[in-house]
Amino acid sequence: MSEAKNESAQSDALIDAFKALDTASVSDAMDKLGLEAGCLGIKPVVTGVKFAGRAFTVKYRACGVVERGTVGDFLDDVPTGHVIVIDNGGRIDCTVWGDIMTTLAHRMGVAATVIDGVCRDVPKIRELSYPIFTRDYYMMTGKDRVELEGLNVPVNVANRQVRPGDIVVGDDSGVVVVPASRAAEVLEVARQIEHTEQEILKRIAKGQTLREARSELQYHALQTPSQVKN
Repeated sequence: MSEAKNESAQSDALIDAFKALDTASVSDAMDKLGLEAGCLGIKPVVTGVKFAGRAFTVKYRACGVVERGTVGDFLDDVPTGHVIVIDNGGRIDCTVWGDIMTTLAHRMGVAATVIDGVCRDVPKIRELSYPIFTRDYYMMTGKDRVELEGLNVPVNVANRQVRPGDIVVGDDSGVVVVPASRAAEVLEVARQIEHTEQEILKRIAKGQTLREARSELQYHALQTPSQVKN
C-alpha cells in the first residue's frame, strides 16, 4: 500500500472509531485532556441520527451594498464522508441551507451539515433524515444578505474554532469538535470512559449500588484534567 493510501486508510479507521462513540464520551475525554469541545446551542433538526467526519469549512459574511455574492455553490466540491461546517456568524435572520442543498448533499454522501446559523425547508431534511445541526430554522433566504468569504479556512461555530480536517461528531446531545492533531489521543481516552460507564451499568444490573460501582471504578475522576497540553 502506498504512503498516501495508508494515511487514507488510517484516517478512515479513525472516523469509523469516532462513529462508535457518543458525544458525551468524547466531550468528557476532551475535558480530561484540557480541551474545549461542545458547540453550545447547536442542535439536530432531525433526532435519532449521528455522524462523524472531517470538517469541510465554509465562512459567510454580510453582503456589501453594491456587489452581492452567492450561497451554496461550494457544495459541488465537498468530498464524500466530510462534514460541512458553516460559519454564518450565528445569524438567525437568514438561512444558508435549503432543500436543494439537502437533496444534493444526501445524494453525494456528505456525512452531515453543521451551521452556526439557521437552515430552512425542514420537511425535506426530515424526509431524507439528513443530519443537519443548527441554531434553529427560518425561511428567509440568505441570498443578497450574505456572501461567501472563504472555503476551507478556520471558522467559528458557537465560539469553537473549527479547522479543515478536524473531526466533527454529532448526535442527539449536540456537536463536538476534535482537533485533528489530538484526535487519536481523544479517541483513546473516550473509549476508556465509555468502557468504564458500561462496566458501571453491568455492576448495577448485578445488584451493586451506584455509589460502590462509581467509587471502585473511579467514575468521578474520569473527566478530571490529568495534564493540559499547549
